[in-house]
Amino acid sequence: MRLITFRFSSADDARDRVGVWMEDDTVADLSATGEDGFVSMQALIEGGPAALEKARRMAVSAQRRPMEAVSLRAPSPVPAQMRDFMLFEKHVRQCARTAQVVAARKRGASQAEIDAIELPMAPEQWYKQPIYYKGNRFAVSGPGEDVPRPPYSRKMDYECELGCFLWKGGVNIKAERAREHIFGFTVFNDFSARDAQGLEMQGRLGPAKGKDFDKANAMGPCIVPLEDLGDYKGLDMIVRINGVEMSRGNSGDMYWSFEQVIEWVSHGETLHPGEFFGSGTVGDGCGLEFDRYLSDGDVVELEIEKIGVLRNRLVPPLT
Repeated sequence: MRLITFRFSSADDARDRVGVWMEDDTVADLSATGEDGFVSMQALIEGGPAALEKARRMAVSAQRRPMEAVSLRAPSPVPAQMRDFMLFEKHVRQCARTAQVVAARKRGASQAEIDAIELPMAPEQWYKQPIYYKGNRFAVSGPGEDVPRPPYSRKMDYECELGCFLWKGGVNIKAERAREHIFGFTVFNDFSARDAQGLEMQGRLGPAKGKDFDKANAMGPCIVPLEDLGDYKGLDMIVRINGVEMSRGNSGDMYWSFEQVIEWVSHGETLHPGEFFGSGTVGDGCGLEFDRYLSDGDVVELEIEKIGVLRNRLVPPLT
């Protein structure tokens, strides 16, 4: 099942609605049932397994609209909370090498010297605990939306990530029980202003403006519940820029699992239904790993097996 938040394309109804993206490319409008549990994706999540089962039953008889008659929104337009992690070792190590390469170029190193730079290990602490930051839950964009480049950045980047929603709160959750707290998964693009991020991280705090700008957190096109997706490990993760494939990775390469992440974050801290966890970038899944960045007008497509394609375009700053 693919759960979506959508709006009718006609201008006379601009409300967010919850539905099911059916196999025949129609939308079953759960909000049209009048059920309180379907007034928003957050309400459905808070309803737990019973609400999800009701959604399955009601989708069969709910009003249908063709996909071309609706516009998709982010599955959860304002998540209860957002945390983004660094769970892929290859990404961490390759970004560290890029930093060394850039520094070598600045000091005038030869190409041979640059080519000889080895792939460093991740920081020691990264292997001891999952590392994360809290994102701006009000800066979310959905599939098909344009993402304006913040006016202070000239090095914009994409990040191909697996996103996870929780549907059960709790504190001091053990990893062996953490799967019970996972609602489902989506595709996540953590747009990043790398020049701003690089400067502010020198102050040993952040990221802030490197991540926090309007529509920076793109997600979609849907949420696939865990029970439908099955094992979230082993999913192909593909990046295309302007229709050209740039990289492929796999969710099975995560060093830390979402179950371990839930255990770590809930240690002494209560988690709540609807919280969002980003996996961090899959190896090869961003431009920083290759010192290559986006240009205004570039269309970024992130595809994750069994979930779908998230497509967004980077546009110039709004005036």
